[in-house]
Parts: sequence; structure tokens; C-alpha cells
Amino acid sequence: MTRVVRFHRHGGPEVLCIEDIDPPPPGPGEVQIRVKALGLNRAEALLRAGIYIETPALPSGLGLEAAGVIEATGEDVTGLAPGDAVSVIPPQSMVRWPAYGEMVTYPATLIAKHPPSLDWQTAAAVWMQYLTAYGALIDIARLRGGDAVVITAASSSVGLAAIQIANSVGATAIAVTRTSAKKQALLGAGAAHVVVLAEEDLAATLSEIAGPQGVRVVLDAIGGPIFEPLTAAMSKGGILIEYGGLSREPTPFPLAAVLGKTLTLRGYLVHEITGDPEKLEAAKAFILEGLETGTLRPIIDRSFAFDQIVEAHRYLESNEQFGKIVVTI
Repeated sequence: MTRVVRFHRHGGPEVLCIEDIDPPPPGPGEVQIRVKALGLNRAEALLRAGIYIETPALPSGLGLEAAGVIEATGEDVTGLAPGDAVSVIPPQSMVRWPAYGEMVTYPATLIAKHPPSLDWQTAAAVWMQYLTAYGALIDIARLRGGDAVVITAASSSVGLAAIQIANSVGATAIAVTRTSAKKQALLGAGAAHVVVLAEEDLAATLSEIAGPQGVRVVLDAIGGPIFEPLTAAMSKGGILIEYGGLSREPTPFPLAAVLGKTLTLRGYLVHEITGDPEKLEAAKAFILEGLETGTLRPIIDRSFAFDQIVEAHRYLESNEQFGKIVVTI
């Protein structure tokens, strides 16, 4: 028997429960992992609440990231063996492939051997944030040296990953945060500039930082009223990539800026990378190189024990974290 986290109804963190199951052995092309640590993501809170892009049959498991040791492999698995230290690439469906458990099974194609220098908590915090930021900034926007890139929700794990990736290619990372509470931490994490929404005029401050050329790339997780000042500071031919939608307010369409500057506003899901084998291999190579050289390094905010999964989800929804929340087993 092994313990897993499931929920039998949608709702807040309190609906999560730990249950004992008898896991089946891995099938052909599958790998079974004894989990050492989990990485938590906002998508998991949305699935639990019933407002995610995927609708599960109940009861349902959840989870997108894990790191651990291979326990067993199914037929037709090559290059992986029991005892290997590995981490999980987020699957297309966490309902089909849930990570929250002491023992989990995944397709071998979604298993990565991470650098041995990473501890379990750090290894569990790699793939969702860096694949998301890579797909937006490198694969889509083609971020390059000399570009200015605005990163909203900058203290999130994806925001911090985006700052690191921007720095790795020589771009100027401009972090946007709600209050000044995390300003110094963001500067310490590599942001060249930090704009505080509660204290500064966003459009004017961005224009002052970027100069006449404007901001070519915006990575936004918020939407809502922030759209207009963001696009007002963008350059001609710039691109705004929306991957979140955290705002509860309507998002206006900035028609004048879009027409006048021929802007691209683009929705984005990390599935665009994880669902394309060629793009995924390129992303993995970029991220693994960054991890090995130290230009990419996950920032862990707080760790919880497996028995504290409800408390971990409450903290996940507090929006107080700086970086990744992990759960150890």
C-alpha cells in the first residue's frame, strides 16, 4: 500500500485527504517512482476548486511535479533503471498522471535525470516554472540580448524563473510586484528594475526604464486593468504573452496601442512545449545546461511535510510566497 492525496468534492484546501491505495505495477513504457519531494503549483489549486482547464471525475488525484528514485520500470523502457534519481516533466493531464503520492507512475518520456547537484526539494521545483518561462520567452518571443522584458507576478516561481532566463540571454528583466514588501528580494534575485504597482504609475515608470524604444516583450500572469498600461509602454511590433489571468477584474482590449504599435497579444500554455517532443527536448537541453552552470537555480520559499498537504495548499493560495512551495515525503 502507498499513500496518495485525493479529493472527493471540489472546494478549498480542506477537501484534500490522504488515502491508502495499492498501486499497480508500471505498464509498458512506464516508470514507477518512489517520491521524495513534490512541487506545488497554482494549477493544482484550480483543479481542486473545480475551475481548471481540466475537469476530473471524482474522486481525483492531482499534482504536476515530483522528484524521487525509480522503483521499477515497465517493458520497453530504455535509458532508465531502478535506483536512478529523476524528476517528472509536467504531464498534459494531472488527472491521468497525478504526482501527489508516495509512489507514482509516469510515462518514461516524462522522466528526466536532473543534475546530481540538486537536492530532492530543488529537483521537484524545476520543470513547471522553467518550462513555462522558457516556452514564453525563448520559444515564442525569441528573447535576446538588449531586449527589455516586463515580468508581472514576478515573485512567483515562474516569475523568478523568467528573471533568471532573461539574465541568461542578456535581456533586461523588469519585475512588477504589488507592494514594496518583495522589492529588495526581487533585486537580489536578479531583476534589473522593480516596479511597485501600489506606489508607481506603471506605464510612466516602464517608459522611463525602457526609454524611447519601449518594451519588446511582456510576460503577464495577471490580465485585468494592467493590460492598458503594459501595452502603453511596449515597442512597435512588441509581444505580450498572457499565461495566467489572476485578476478578478475584466481585461480591456487596448485597441489603440495594438493598432498603433502592431502588437501581438498571445495566450500561452506550457502544454505547447510539453506536448511537442522536439520543443520539449530543446527546452530540456536549455534548462539542464542552466542548472548545471548555475545560471538557473530554483528558489524554494517554504517546505511542508506530506501530512501537511492541506496547510501547504492554504499557503499556496495566500500569494505570500517568494518562489516555490515544496512538500517532502
